[in-house]
Amino acid sequence: MGRRPSTVPATAAPTEIEIKLALPGADPQVVASALAASPVLARRKAQRQTVFSQYFDTPDQALRCQRTALRLRRLGSPEQPQWRQTLKTAGQGDSAFSVRGEWEMAVPGPALVLELLQHSPWPQMDVDGTLSAALQPCFVTEFERTTWVVRQRDGSQIEVALDIGTITAAGRSEPLCELELELLAGPPSALFALASRIARTVAVLPLAASKAERGFALQQSAIAAPVQARPPQLVGADTLRAIARRVLGEAFAQFTANLYLLQHNEAPEIVHQARVGWRRFRSVWRMLRPLLPGVALPPLQALQPLWDSLGALRDLDVARTQTLPPLAQAYAAQHLHGATDSLSKEWQHLQEVFTQVASQERAAVRAALVQPSVGAALLALSHWLETLDGPLMVGVLSPSAKAQERGIKILRRRAVRWSKRLDQALRDCEHDHTPQGIERQHQVRIWAKRLRYSVQALAPVLPKRLQQQHRAAQQLQERLGAARDLLQARHLVARWGGSPLWQAFLQGVAAAQALNSPQS
Repeated sequence: MGRRPSTVPATAAPTEIEIKLALPGADPQVVASALAASPVLARRKAQRQTVFSQYFDTPDQALRCQRTALRLRRLGSPEQPQWRQTLKTAGQGDSAFSVRGEWEMAVPGPALVLELLQHSPWPQMDVDGTLSAALQPCFVTEFERTTWVVRQRDGSQIEVALDIGTITAAGRSEPLCELELELLAGPPSALFALASRIARTVAVLPLAASKAERGFALQQSAIAAPVQARPPQLVGADTLRAIARRVLGEAFAQFTANLYLLQHNEAPEIVHQARVGWRRFRSVWRMLRPLLPGVALPPLQALQPLWDSLGALRDLDVARTQTLPPLAQAYAAQHLHGATDSLSKEWQHLQEVFTQVASQERAAVRAALVQPSVGAALLALSHWLETLDGPLMVGVLSPSAKAQERGIKILRRRAVRWSKRLDQALRDCEHDHTPQGIERQHQVRIWAKRLRYSVQALAPVLPKRLQQQHRAAQQLQERLGAARDLLQARHLVARWGGSPLWQAFLQGVAAAQALNSPQS
């Protein structure tokens, strides 16, 4: 992060070890003041500088496909610039904690000098010069960087860097407000120790995506796309801890990435994908927990307000954008006896009320994200993931081949038992359309989700026959979900002032659906 030698010896293998944290909050300067006043940094000398970076890649983004970044950075003012060239190679990719190769060196001016990368992976990446010839500017970052150097009692030395500015690509910009903690000396665990101290008083959000990844995403689209599930590649030789780390880490990354997008984006799908990420995490953990004795999640009670707000917002989004609009036309069609205008106004009023309430719930989500206790819990969970199977795992012996094989067999049997229990639970309530039966069906839907998410994520190490059951679980989830969504919409209409006619109409729709249900 700015203080490395200008030349790299042939024998060196430079490594960057850091934690990236977003800093939620409407006003970056308020966030910056809170950080500077935190007990960890308040008495330490800060250094400030202006940073301009330009990132390069080929038209087909060959470097990005290899999860490699090449940038040219200007430090200081345009009148007295210092230019540095940096090549970064891939890290883990799904964690705020990253260990990646980094080759950084001074260059004489505002142009790449690729010959200086001879002791990096670049010569192997670009054997015939094709990449070099095709490189072009892709996007820029501009920010004010404030740095502190923290020396801890364990002898570790960490640079804390606060970056506030913008990422600009294709004529579009997005705000940048993040914290990077880079290990200069000491064990990697020292990064989390310091980050946890900061998180006691400053709201943080673990951030897996680098500036380069966000820049490329902005270059491709003006609207940030929701982050969807991307189950990692698993092989039978993976230990159960390695499987847990990859699968749970990917689900957690989906959760936090969408939380990050929620700060400045109101798309309902982002809310949905945030909830999907967390449900996937909890589902897979329930599946794996009995197979990892002695492993327990850190306390997560502080996340409950965030989860409650996300759930309330999602219910409103589904009702106002999916469940009710198609029914509004059917409602009007049944009440055309001179009342079309009043019905139209009534529906418009209900939509306006739902939109206003959804806005309030979205504000509640964002308010939860600026609570230090929420960020501290998310950071603790990020740390916990790194102790499962990675650089921070200490005191854990690798299982023998026989123990590993036995663990995989137990996992497979457990998944099959889940499938059988789901089938039995559905048979027990499939013909019951009473309020109690509908609630039991909702529980079946939750179990179907758990089975679906677990089988989807762990598919490479599970019996192939479960794939068919995974598809059946998805269909069951969707069918029961439609009934549940209608029930939830009825409750919301009643709660937020929908007319008695609207409430009666929705009740009639629900009764008709129950009579025509394949379960009946």
